Amino acid sequence: MHNHIDFETRYVMCVDIDKCTGCGACMVSCQAENNIAPMEDGSNKLKTLTWMLVYELNNGKNFPDREVAYLPRPCMQCENPACVPVCPVVATAKDEEGGIVSQIYPRCIGCRYCMAACPYHARYFGWFDPKWPEGMDKTLSPMTSTRPRGVVEKCNFCHTRLMNARQRARQEGVDPLKMPEDWYQPACVESCPSGAITFGDINNPEHKVHELAHSKYAFRLLEKLGMDPQVYYISRREWVRKQADHHTAEEKH
Repeated sequence: MHNHIDFETRYVMCVDIDKCTGCGACMVSCQAENNIAPMEDGSNKLKTLTWMLVYELNNGKNFPDREVAYLPRPCMQCENPACVPVCPVVATAKDEEGGIVSQIYPRCIGCRYCMAACPYHARYFGWFDPKWPEGMDKTLSPMTSTRPRGVVEKCNFCHTRLMNARQRARQEGVDPLKMPEDWYQPACVESCPSGAITFGDINNPEHKVHELAHSKYAFRLLEKLGMDPQVYYISRREWVRKQADHHTAEEKH
């Protein structure tokens, strides 16, 4: 059973699908920022690690009426996460101000119950020890721990950046719960060349996400499940919004 917590700050991500070009810069920056080792066989989608994954959508029509869209998918940081209550060793939790679902690697026993519970397929099991090609290990981020094989990992909205931002706030006498928007931005947001991804505190009216999340074009994935994701998408195209929640043709939207 999940105990709901009303956080004073709730960090959310808004992705404007109509701006996304599917370039994959968000995926690359996520790999680098979070010390995700390159896979020996990147084509094996059952055993690769991609905290951020870009999906291609289409409207199901043939040329010249065919349209495509790209949907970046990080962990949804759900308000009511299905992954948390199934963990037998409390290796994942949602109890920190900001609303980010944590993953505590030393506790994880690799049972993968959380992976089975997540409807977004946003969790990944480490099948291999992380290895970097000679010389590439020098690019590792000193702020992010590497994970051994046998544990589950996932996107955490670049949590180390949040820790750094809060430390800066304390040093400068700013309330860590009311930081300026640009003090804490995940790597994927910074690297997006088209400005499709916006990030901030939805409870702060001065942050852009506060307005974006309430747009009439905003939606979330699988909202019917009631998990209240903290990732919002925006599209002005109706066929894109329909694909977000497995609507049937008979339903009204």
